[in-house]
Amino acid sequence: MMDLDDVPVGRILSRREIMQIFGAAFVAGSSHLVANQSASAVGVPDCIVRPEQTEGPFFTDVEFERSDIRMDPSTNTVSPGLPLGVTIQVLRVGSEECVPLPGAQVDLWQCDAVGRYSGFRDRGSDLRDLKFLRGYQLTDQDGMARFMTIYPGWYRGRAVHIHFKIRTGVEKGRRYEFTSQLYFDDELTDQVHAEPPYDVHGTRTVRNSNDRTFRRSRGRLTLELTPSDAGYQALFPIGLDLSDAG
Repeated sequence: MMDLDDVPVGRILSRREIMQIFGAAFVAGSSHLVANQSASAVGVPDCIVRPEQTEGPFFTDVEFERSDIRMDPSTNTVSPGLPLGVTIQVLRVGSEECVPLPGAQVDLWQCDAVGRYSGFRDRGSDLRDLKFLRGYQLTDQDGMARFMTIYPGWYRGRAVHIHFKIRTGVEKGRRYEFTSQLYFDDELTDQVHAEPPYDVHGTRTVRNSNDRTFRRSRGRLTLELTPSDAGYQALFPIGLDLSDAG
């Protein structure tokens, strides 16, 4: 499968812009927005601002609002795999505050246990009419968008990952879009992929350390998973600067 996920994307903020958002004490070089310190440590909002990354070649705007993205609506077939709950909390970054952002549209899409994306033709399989492992949610009053999916499989050229896109102001004409990817600990992936249904796909060829797109994230897009009843779950907070939305 040809993949273009490593094509760089995203606006790189200048040092001056970062200082205007967070204050001089929050700046460490002129990298893309990076904030992991606590508010008490630096005197700024307790936000986590993540790197933006490419959407890759497999995004399709399916306009399918749902929380559980495992089932394909046309076949009622559930994608097999270890259950994974992902909650993305969207926060709005200001000069003196960081508050939940309700009403933002969060899209999630990923490959299945054997590395296939719905909506595309793949290795002789025509999946263009399918919508498994795709969907969006609107954030609630706490900025939360909750998804139930599966631990993703792998495909040639990439580390294991999930794509997400956040859009605001879709209905009001003041649009803002942020796209990035989520990653997983390699040792945990080894354990998961050693079991069915992942094991039939063989051993993955790219680990995090060999993935250029992952390395650009410097670990700031890696999910911290905790065990749940059936699999794993994760909360991923992200702060957005909407000052130039329009």
